[in-house]
Amino acid sequence: MVVFENKAIPKLLLVCLFVQFSVSAANFFQPFNVTYDHRALIIDGKRRMLISGGIHYPRATPQMWPDLIAKSKEGGADVIESYTFWNGHEPVRGQYNFEGRFDLVKFVKLVGDNGLYFLLRIGPYVCAEWNFGGFPVWLRDIPGIEFRTDNEPFKREMQRFVTKIVDLMREEKLFSWQGGPIILLQIENEYGNMEGSYGQKGKEYVRWAANMALGLGAGVPWVMCKQTDAPGDIIDTCNNYYCDGYKPNSPNKPTIWTENWDGWYTSWGGRLPHRPVEDLAFAVARFFQRGGSLMNYYMYFGGTNFGRTSGGPFYITSYDYDAPIDEYGLRSEPKWGHLKDLHAAIKLCERALVAADSPQYMKLGPRQEAHVYWENTQSTVLNTTLSESQSACSAFLANIDEHNTATVIFRGKSYSLPPWSVSILPDCSNVAFNTAKVGAQTSVKLVENALSPKISAPELVMTKNEVSSIPESWMSVEEPIGIWSESNFTVQGLLEHLKVTKDESDYLWHMTRIYVSDDDVAFWEENKVSPTLVIDSMRDVLRIFINGELIGSVSGHWVKVLQPVQFQQGYSDLMLLSQTVGLQVGLKGEFQKIFTIEENEKAGWTNLKLDDTPSTFTWYKAYFDSHDGSEPIAIDLGSMGKGQAWVNGHHIGRYWNLTAPKDGCPDSCDYRGAYGSNKCMTNCGKPTQTWYHVPRSWLQASNNLLVIFEEIGGNPFEISVKLRVPRILCAQMSESYYPPLREWLHLDLIDGKVSISDMKPQIHLQCEDGHIISSIEFASYGTPHGSCQNFSNGNCHSPNSLSVISEACVGRNSCSVEVSNSGFGSDPCRGVLKTLAVEARCVSTSTIGVSQF
Repeated sequence: MVVFENKAIPKLLLVCLFVQFSVSAANFFQPFNVTYDHRALIIDGKRRMLISGGIHYPRATPQMWPDLIAKSKEGGADVIESYTFWNGHEPVRGQYNFEGRFDLVKFVKLVGDNGLYFLLRIGPYVCAEWNFGGFPVWLRDIPGIEFRTDNEPFKREMQRFVTKIVDLMREEKLFSWQGGPIILLQIENEYGNMEGSYGQKGKEYVRWAANMALGLGAGVPWVMCKQTDAPGDIIDTCNNYYCDGYKPNSPNKPTIWTENWDGWYTSWGGRLPHRPVEDLAFAVARFFQRGGSLMNYYMYFGGTNFGRTSGGPFYITSYDYDAPIDEYGLRSEPKWGHLKDLHAAIKLCERALVAADSPQYMKLGPRQEAHVYWENTQSTVLNTTLSESQSACSAFLANIDEHNTATVIFRGKSYSLPPWSVSILPDCSNVAFNTAKVGAQTSVKLVENALSPKISAPELVMTKNEVSSIPESWMSVEEPIGIWSESNFTVQGLLEHLKVTKDESDYLWHMTRIYVSDDDVAFWEENKVSPTLVIDSMRDVLRIFINGELIGSVSGHWVKVLQPVQFQQGYSDLMLLSQTVGLQVGLKGEFQKIFTIEENEKAGWTNLKLDDTPSTFTWYKAYFDSHDGSEPIAIDLGSMGKGQAWVNGHHIGRYWNLTAPKDGCPDSCDYRGAYGSNKCMTNCGKPTQTWYHVPRSWLQASNNLLVIFEEIGGNPFEISVKLRVPRILCAQMSESYYPPLREWLHLDLIDGKVSISDMKPQIHLQCEDGHIISSIEFASYGTPHGSCQNFSNGNCHSPNSLSVISEACVGRNSCSVEVSNSGFGSDPCRGVLKTLAVEARCVSTSTIGVSQF
């Protein structure tokens, strides 16, 4: 059987949908209340099992939000979660910003428009690898303030901001009881990690924060994560890689997982962490198996630390987080697809999960166990299937052995459980999903020329590796070294960087003038010594200049600086050190805003030649035309050293060409066993980040202005602009795999007319929206060998494999093909377990000049 799928919508219908959206009523839902008991959140009077996806709205553009939310919903999310970012919303005390990437109201409304709920984690401290943890820097200047403790100045400012957010959500009618999507709020964030260091004042602060939040009358429950002493009316929740053993501090509270770390963040010069989807699915299934009720992925979409929003120490600009949706808004397969199937399997069990106050536990072996949920407590239910009884029964069979497959007997039937896996049985009989068996497609993302005109499909393969450097029209201007403005000031000693800059710039110049006498020089020569610059403590990066020449650079986290220096007789200008020091915030180019379209010409640019020597502290600019279409755009800055970049005045982030250690990356990743951030690393011996996301909405059709500020020297002529595209799809599935999860909703199955065991597995391929399958590069039904991009035929092979797959899939955005003998006309080798392996190529419909089907 071949199943055709078509995502296209007729143009007339598109118009109708747009009109309906634009005139939608203020309410996204009929108003409903949210309460809870020991088992789950109770939404409109009904317990719910909920899947949540974390999306930080400032780490994407508003133009990206609808697609991210839609993909989250398609992937099985019921809820979208986000922090609020105080320093983005109130950069100056009393002056609020709710525009652009910080338009929180618009983001929440888009979530509601998609029929999803919202978990708003106000904090206001968020950590989140975000600059200053989300606190505005002006907080530091409030007299007598001490952060996150029983301190009146801090509590006053915190309450004012939290109240601002709650009032704004209420005014916009965004709480559930108003017909809005917000069902949960969070106050503080992982404070339990540090509460003890504050002693009694920490305990008082927790109680105050809880009472303050509850007193705002938001009308929905509040949570505190990693806060085991959360007061009675606040739900304490879990943040970790695994939360299946977590229990809240009261038997009256449900078990909620606010941060399921499906990846980890990355630092400059570090390897790239990856969490295997088999382990992630195992963790989620175990959570619901053992009584969990709401799980949130941190992150479902990680995004990008645009501008200077990345925190420290040394967090990179990308916040991809190995999430199911990558930094560019593309599905990361198989993680997205495998989790989608997991969510569907859990939803099939929801009727039994919400009905039972607790599961029945059954030990199946030394490291194997079952948890059974049923709709009523009569034991006879365990001896029937869903088709035989209207009482729902669902079961989770777990094998927590890290090495060995186990065969267990459950309700008189035998089940084979792979190591470190959970099998989900929605009807207590048939397996719908196993966390270790991945049937979802794999997508391979390539980078392709973004500066070329439209190309045809046959030309696509030839051009994908071509260099797409920006035209050789680079210009440059040198940043003055040292104090460049008369608005500097003088102090005794050195001041803290953040105290001076107020977070307006990464850069702070310190200068002093030193006089070296003949006696000084004679002393050094006689004793064979040289002067050394000593700084007791610095963090991040320090550069040292003498008379305008760079003599040394130091980077690190709270390190001591010992830098030998050479002085000539007479006066020398030394950046940093000594008793009387002049300071100047920022760079001249920053002050003049030469990175913007409106102001860049004032800098006095000069043409840059190919043979010019790379220089430090230099601004570069060039113009480029962007490729039309919808594919994400990335700029390769691997030829540069360290600095910042802007496109059309938009700050795309910091860049730094540091290389990860050569060791620490395994040849293969074993999903089995507990995951940690150092497991399954990749990218050893390579630069941590060279590609930088440029959102499509920041580009124009031609003459896009790219401005680079380079600190240590690089070659701008090798900078290139590329498309980030998932061109290759692979899938591999045996005929013994499970039927698609959607088949469980088949009316004949529900009515008991057919058995799920009669249904066949299906392989599924899906390009990104706006793309179609242009060709099938490999197809074999039989015993194929190898893996994605390296498949080959085995001894058993159906000769019509390629034609069957091509007919079903080519020219379509997505397709499904049954993995069975009947699907391919005959049995190519009797008595042998067959597998279908496919490799397909996707192409943009705009690139080849055709419309999507």
